[in-house]
Parts: sequence; C-alpha cells; structure tokens
Amino acid sequence: MKLQLFDKQVYEQRRNVLKQSMGANGIIVLLGNDDSSMNYKDNTYLFRQDSSFLYYFGLDVAGLAAIIDTDTGEEVIFGNDLTIDDIIWTGTLPSVSEMAAQVGVSQTRPYADVKHYIHKAVTGSRPVHILPPYRPENKIKLADWLNTSLEDVASRVSLQLVKAVIAQRVIKTPLEVAEIEKAVSISVDMELAVMKYARPGIREYELVAKAHEVAIANDSRLGYPAIITKHGQTLHTHYYGNILEEGDMVLSDIGAENAMHYGGDLTRTFPVGKQFNTRQRELYDVVLNSMDHAISMLKPGVRYKDVHIQACQKLAEGLKAVNLMKGDPAEAVAAGAHAMFFQCGLGHMLGMDTHDMEDLGEQYVGYTDTLKKETVFGLKSLRLGRELEAGYVLTVEPGIYIIPELIDRWQAEKKFTEFINYDVLNTYRDFGGIRIEDNFLITDAGSQLLGKYLPKTRQEIEALRG
Repeated sequence: MKLQLFDKQVYEQRRNVLKQSMGANGIIVLLGNDDSSMNYKDNTYLFRQDSSFLYYFGLDVAGLAAIIDTDTGEEVIFGNDLTIDDIIWTGTLPSVSEMAAQVGVSQTRPYADVKHYIHKAVTGSRPVHILPPYRPENKIKLADWLNTSLEDVASRVSLQLVKAVIAQRVIKTPLEVAEIEKAVSISVDMELAVMKYARPGIREYELVAKAHEVAIANDSRLGYPAIITKHGQTLHTHYYGNILEEGDMVLSDIGAENAMHYGGDLTRTFPVGKQFNTRQRELYDVVLNSMDHAISMLKPGVRYKDVHIQACQKLAEGLKAVNLMKGDPAEAVAAGAHAMFFQCGLGHMLGMDTHDMEDLGEQYVGYTDTLKKETVFGLKSLRLGRELEAGYVLTVEPGIYIIPELIDRWQAEKKFTEFINYDVLNTYRDFGGIRIEDNFLITDAGSQLLGKYLPKTRQEIEALRG
C-alpha cells in the first residue's frame, strides 16, 4: 500500500499552527475513524477517514488516533501494527511508526494507550480538547476515556478547538486549491458522461453508473450519494428507478472525491430529449440569471447571506416575468414568499467535505458570533452566511423547485396570495425542479471558477444534447 500524502512539512506546519492558536492549554485529541461493518463483522462499508485527522496527520488508515500536547509540543499517533493473521488477508502494510514518520511524527503507541494519556491529563486537571464525534463508535470511546456518560460527551467538546480548526481549514492553501481543481475537473467529466448518455427509455440508475465509472477511472469516488433524478423538486432524493421519458428533465448533482479526499460538487439540469420545452427554457434562464448575478457579487468582504438574498430577488423578478409571482420582488423576498420556489440555501463551503467541516457545527463554519443562522423557512437551510474571505472555496447553486405538497399547504393557508399566482402555479405541478451549481475560490480581487468549464447556458446544454 502506498499512502497518498503531501510532503511531511505540510502536516508539521499545520500542527504547529494549531498548537500556536490553542496556546499552552492541555492536550488535543483527534480521532481517526474505524472500519464500520455493513451486515457482518468482516464485510465493511467503504472506509472514509475523518477529515480533520487527515488534515493534521494525513494517514488514510483505519484504527488510528492522535494526541497533541500543547504544553510540551509532544505529538503521538496511536495504533496497532498488523499481526500475521491480518497480513494473510491484507498483505504487508507499513508499521504505525513507519506511517507516522511520513507525516513528521516520531512517537507512536499502541491504541489502548490513548485511554492512559487522557486519564493522566484528567487526573492532573489538564484540559482535554475534543471535536464533536459524529460516529457512534467514537462517541462511545470518548465516553470511556473521559470517564463520563454518552449523553455528557457533547458537553466536553472544546469550542476553542472547534473554532481553531475551522479558522485554519477554511482558508485553502494553493496545494489544497490544486487538489480541489482536480476533483472539480473529474466532476465535470462525470456530468458530461451523464448528460451525453441520457436518453428516453433508460432508468436513472444507468446514469448513476456512468458517474461512478468516470470517478473510479480517475482514482476517485463519489464524495456524496449521487442525486440524479427526473423529479428535481425533491432536493436530496437517492431513488434511481424512474424511467426517463421525452419531455422530462434530469437534475444531476454529483461530485468526485479524489485520492487526497478533496471534492467537487456540481449540478446541471438538462432535457431528456434534445431541447427544453417552452416552460423549461423560461425557468432555466431565470435560474441562470440568478446564478450569474450571485457570481458577480463574489469577493472578500461581502456577506454570503446578502448574495443569497440578491439571488432570491433575481429569481423573484424572473418568476414575476413568467407570471408565477406578482408584486414587488424585494418585498416578496423580505416576506419569504420566494421560498415557494427556492427552499434551500444558495451554497456552502467546499473542501475535504462536500459541506466542508459541518461535522464541527454549521453555526461555526457558516456563521459567526455576531451573525447567527436564521430559523425561518427559506433561510434556515442557508449553510453559509458569513462575510467572504480570500481562500474560501464555496458553491453557488440557485434553483427553482415546484413542490405540489407545498403548493397545497400554502394555498390552503392563503399564504402570500399577494405575491404568488396560485392559479398559474397549479398548472406547473408536474414541472419538477432546476438547479445549476458551480464551485468557486474567493480571491483577493473577486472569485475564480474552479475546474474545467462545464456547459451551463441553455443553448450550450441543448447543443450538447443535440
């Protein structure tokens, strides 16, 4: 096995920055992930290492943990070397000490010693800094090591560590941007394969297979379950059994995660046939105009929440032009009437995770101590609201989603009748949904589209389909 790693100096520098930001203040515990059994012990799900562990220690191997002592500077990786019984099944793998040396760590210990290190810190009244555990097995371990209940583990999470990790990981270095570029370009090839293969009479899962084929052929995998559907109004559907028919649209939201675990996240919506019909053309252009306006606003110092609101206003203006909405678009957005058509947020951070670092808390990644996340429908799903900075990588993904159940509920409540033309809207009940999504780096001067160009105008999409 050959580990996919940056130079060891990258990991050493990352850990030094973390130690400096935390100060002489106890120990930091970073847990790697374990293999997780799928239906019996030895048949496991595809392994995915914890992203923060990867960021600071780089080792994409199950059964590891690490401790950083911020007082002494000591760094220890904990793990067990393979036995001969393991080697029979896995082949020869590097020892824990050999792997640790590749990322600049000289001390290693058996995995069971983690508990001793933590108990020693606790009995010595030293702070033990942990990140929020999102896997049950890690939560159980931490409860044991900290000698507390499962319910109490959440109260032991170190907000200081959470904020230090986010502040460091959110600014992408040129090395990271290069990896994200690779992943986005593979994602472009995945989307092109899907768009070129789609035709009436096939099922959605055949398009999903094309996405997987391209990812695997590029030493990558999908960063999240594919959303490839003729029912684009369902934001996160993972059912792929529908038959594509002439007149349908396909919404394809897919992203590759490359060998270094950086990802892309792209969406295109296209006709199953060669061309959009009249209604599809009109609403596609409304979404694209909203997207282009949002992109034009991207630069340091701009709040992404304001970009989202401006994109919503552009959607409302376009929807008014086709008689689905009425009244003043700005007033409609301020009231929340646009959420009939756009229920989710404009975008999110992107990096090692498709929704980057959201395991650490969306309220800390996408918001600040002074800018809190909204709770109202139409804004509560905006994952990123904070002021943009150079080095951020994010998605821009406006959409229009016609959800019959939402039409029925709001119409029965006579909600936003001054802004929504329900008589017209009811004729669109079988429309589906449209989303267009690209990935951007915030630069000192504005923004940069990441990856190869993927056709996105209606004319380009129709030319590709033709």
